[in-house]
Amino acid sequence: MWLTAPVARPSVETLKKVPLFAGLDRRELEQIAGSMQERHFPAGSTVVREGASGAGFFVVDEGEAEVTIGGEPRRTIGPGHYFGEIALLTGSERTATITAKTDMLCYGMTPWEFRPLVESNSEIAWKLLTAMAEKLR
Repeated sequence: MWLTAPVARPSVETLKKVPLFAGLDRRELEQIAGSMQERHFPAGSTVVREGASGAGFFVVDEGEAEVTIGGEPRRTIGPGHYFGEIALLTGSERTATITAKTDMLCYGMTPWEFRPLVESNSEIAWKLLTAMAEKLR
């Protein structure tokens, strides 16, 4: 008999802290959470590298990371921040390097997990599109 460990998913409360998901209701947040998987990054590790191909979107639950562009520090991110939304939609190269300053707990989603979710739920798709447009503005 095979026993498999349960896959850790973010809580609705964790996702509520993320500005990108601010317009989503509890049921929609539960759907998003169901598509995400836990990821750990040790302090000092490169989470994503500028210019590398990207296929994941991450929400930071615990820990901090430094964001650099062209080798220049831009900001520090922590719980409630997210990164990789452009790669999630386009699969394009990473626009920044993210380096863990402390041990980090993140929740990630790939385009192949995200696409069916938004294709099957136009309300989630519209709310996320609106939130991303606001961020770009």
